[in-house]
Amino acid sequence: MGSVGLVTPQQMHFSASLPLKSGARLSAYTLSYETYGTLNADRSNAVLVCHALNASHHVAGTHADGSVGWWDNLVGPGKALDTRRFFVIGVNNPGSCFGSTGPMHTDPASGRIYGAGFPVMTVEDWVDAQSRLVQQLGITQLAAVIGGSLGGMQALAWALRHPARVRHCIAVATAPNLSAQNIAFNEVARRAIVTDPDFHGGNFYAHGVVPQRGLSVARMLGHITYLSDDAMEAKFGRALKNGCLSYSTQDIEFQIESYLRHQGDKFSHSFDANTYLLITRALDYFDPALAHAGDLAQAFAVARAQRFLIVSFTTDWRFAPSRSREIVKALVDNRIAVSYAEIDAPHGHDAFLLDDARYHAVLRAYFERVASEAEVPR
Repeated sequence: MGSVGLVTPQQMHFSASLPLKSGARLSAYTLSYETYGTLNADRSNAVLVCHALNASHHVAGTHADGSVGWWDNLVGPGKALDTRRFFVIGVNNPGSCFGSTGPMHTDPASGRIYGAGFPVMTVEDWVDAQSRLVQQLGITQLAAVIGGSLGGMQALAWALRHPARVRHCIAVATAPNLSAQNIAFNEVARRAIVTDPDFHGGNFYAHGVVPQRGLSVARMLGHITYLSDDAMEAKFGRALKNGCLSYSTQDIEFQIESYLRHQGDKFSHSFDANTYLLITRALDYFDPALAHAGDLAQAFAVARAQRFLIVSFTTDWRFAPSRSREIVKALVDNRIAVSYAEIDAPHGHDAFLLDDARYHAVLRAYFERVASEAEVPR
């Protein structure tokens, strides 16, 4: 198994505005994206990868600065999503801070940085933006769309919003909507950001500052929810930072405190505060059953994908297996073909990013099926 090697991000500009679920419109915008592998003659082997909260279009390979794609362990020649057989597309969603038009960019209508004025985005809005890019690449139907966590929500939205354009839908470590507890975690993280004195109502760019303290706390809170108790205990336990207690209420005493502060500080230097608010709100808003009086089966009645693959992890308490089983039941109720894998992994929510052999074997086997279909002459 190898890497796709050195990759260079591409950009696609759209002059036509994007209508949004809120009723607003996103003016002319640009999407950053990457592709790996080769599109076959009948354009039937394209797989779209949807990213989660703090990821981007950089799915696989290495950038010139040495950064490695966030799903490089899954995507590449000989890997589960084999780029010798598939043409893989990674798109950075609008509102992000990794190249696509977002709060850090200039609003063409006002000539000023969007800041807090960037329109609120939903999962459905992102899928519509991705759809435009896929069309511009000359692809009328995707062999598959795949994503984990928030990316899994986008994969599901593809199957519901553009049902004829998806042959296979793969949703990993995700849910049909957020629980009250998950919304609560997101709200605490947002409050950490908006109450930072450097936030300035979201227009901190004009003040030449960044709400790093708020972003750091938000990341620390989020990171706790991505790990299982067992994983955290195995990695850190009650190990002390300096070998002995200092009996201070403000100094770092434990290794886990040091780790979380490091993660928070690193994140606060690389992520945009307004983007964090936008993306966590999109998570909150996702609820395909809402338009159907809470009936998820009715929401999935429009799906036309040949088959779904739903994957969950036993120790993922943020998107528990029970939430994945809700999706499976809705599909079964509609007599839609679905495969379900519940992986007994110790890592918590982050398991979808890691090298679990059983998890990767499931995806490899599934993509073998998808590849065989794509290679049949049409």
